[in-house]
Amino acid sequence: MSASHSIRGNEAPYYYVPADSRHPIQASASLLVMGVGAALWINRLDAGHWVFLVGILALFITLFGWFGDAIRESERGSNSRRVDASYRWSMTWFIFSEVMFFAAFFGSLWYTREVTTPLLSSLDHQVLLWPNFTGTWPNLGPAGIVAQFGSIGPFWLPTINTALLLSSGLTLTIAHHALRANHRNKTIFWLLLTVILGFCFVGCQAYEYHHAYTQLNLKFDSGAFGSLFYMLTGFHGFHVILGASMLTVILVRVIRGHFTADHHFGFEGVSWYWHFVDVVWLGLYLFVYWF
Repeated sequence: MSASHSIRGNEAPYYYVPADSRHPIQASASLLVMGVGAALWINRLDAGHWVFLVGILALFITLFGWFGDAIRESERGSNSRRVDASYRWSMTWFIFSEVMFFAAFFGSLWYTREVTTPLLSSLDHQVLLWPNFTGTWPNLGPAGIVAQFGSIGPFWLPTINTALLLSSGLTLTIAHHALRANHRNKTIFWLLLTVILGFCFVGCQAYEYHHAYTQLNLKFDSGAFGSLFYMLTGFHGFHVILGASMLTVILVRVIRGHFTADHHFGFEGVSWYWHFVDVVWLGLYLFVYWF
């Protein structure tokens, strides 16, 4: 059945199958160009960073067109309940994969801190090989080849960031309830506030990184602590940037009149993602900054 014969998404009885699209092959080609550029860049070839930049630009152009097609399909009522259910399952499994991604790094943090470090300080030959290693966390490594660095406590910037993210989760929930009640202006206000809070978090984390790198000498090669600190907080920061960008797109769509009280999975999907980001930060706040 063609889109012209479709009715509003929740009432459509069929499973909409999009027409053939050029977007997947374009995305694949863009990723290939990015990979080649990254390889050239790592090997210090002059053209590497330019090739990488071209790949990123091509990917963003492709995604813009691809997402635009998906939005148009939704707004013209092509998506039935079956399509809506598939979207929900897809987003659920995507978030589950993200949970496993962060679980791997949290597991590395736990294993390094609670297993490897105490073990290195309790071995019989520890006195001969590294007599000054005490097994505290963080540390300069048993060989003592890591440059002296300082760690970051929970006060005050990480605590401020926690308040920002938790507040953004609250404002997003209020916006969602407003949308379900068909109060569009209220939805726009609270969603805009959520976006502002999200980007404020990114700004605070950028300041924290500058302080850590320049004042505390905490770098990616500062032993296991430095590597895990930047991997965990850096990937989380990337997810915040991605989530805030998606919320911005949703905000523009709400302003343009998209979504209804009973047909707004695009809003819901991004909300799930944002709440996931909030929960991950709580884990980081506790296990990276406090303990």
